Amino acid sequence: MADIPKKYKAVVYDAPGKISTKVVELDTPEPGPGEVLVNLTHSGVCHSDLGVMTNRWAGLPYPTQPGQVGGHEGIGKVVKLGPGAEQSAVKVGDRVGIKWIAAICDSCPACLSGHDGVCFNQKISGYYHPGTFQQYAIGPASYVTPIPESLPSDAAAPMLCAGVTVYSALRKSSVKAGDWVAILGAGGGLGHLACQIASRGMGLRVIGIDAPSKKEIALSCGAEVFIDHTQGKAEEEVKAATGGLGAQAVLVLTAANAAYASAMTLLKFGGTCVCVGLPEGELKAIATAYPQFLVAKAQTIRGVAVGDRREAIETLEFAERGVVKTHFRTAKMEELTEVFEQMDRGELVGRVVLDLNA
Repeated sequence: MADIPKKYKAVVYDAPGKISTKVVELDTPEPGPGEVLVNLTHSGVCHSDLGVMTNRWAGLPYPTQPGQVGGHEGIGKVVKLGPGAEQSAVKVGDRVGIKWIAAICDSCPACLSGHDGVCFNQKISGYYHPGTFQQYAIGPASYVTPIPESLPSDAAAPMLCAGVTVYSALRKSSVKAGDWVAILGAGGGLGHLACQIASRGMGLRVIGIDAPSKKEIALSCGAEVFIDHTQGKAEEEVKAATGGLGAQAVLVLTAANAAYASAMTLLKFGGTCVCVGLPEGELKAIATAYPQFLVAKAQTIRGVAVGDRREAIETLEFAERGVVKTHFRTAKMEELTEVFEQMDRGELVGRVVLDLNA
């Protein structure tokens, strides 16, 4: 294992509230009890990072502070164990991932019931905790995610948030093989992975809904039907594709209130709307979630933030088997501001992964 440097490169949010990042040098941290030091080589770039950096998420309790290292889809090798970490299953040289939730308490009611994805005392990568847009990061030996040996790090990175989140959303929608699922935002970073996992991994019939520029990627990733939402006919087109019934599940993977407003109209009786994308700005309720219709049609609304540790491992197994492949391009640390600007304009197709050594 190479010597550990005293300083390393990281990307910070230098002017939170704006789309602005800066490459800086930081002191290499020492892993504490039960922790490991990870030499990160790649980190995915997620729309959630944009929301945190710009302080657009009204649901966050505090504004992001200048100097925050963002990112939450980091892959790298363990280079040092903290005191007591040698008793864990993680060894020096192991390749691991650091997720949106960097650490959990493992003792709150959520953790004890298997819902570690909503731990009451969670530490969030890139928000009041150092994220993964950096070459070295600390993680709990008990909560870093093992990466399959045959899966390249750049391809694995987006699985740690985008992949596991949509997999968890599909599982929690209670769909069965052969059911129709409508995916709002089907050509985006999360959506193109959801299309693949749904169609190729779970045997679902997929209706991809997005802007016309995303048609090709949605169809190539397994959507059986594509609907251009800009035409304003999504409800009638979904019903036409499903024999007049609607989709058994609707996944809202975009951060648009308008998408949520249309979601309930696409749903079959007994169906489930899964909320994933978080709209920015003022908090707004789902416009069409009328109690009268929910009761009459026995419909359900569920929220999914991220998956749990088991779902993360299962998602990586999908990727290892080739069931799901991320459409991505790599970028350098210095290009991160430009990447966020493209993301903000809705120009990205698939994902961007930072090569932290470039």
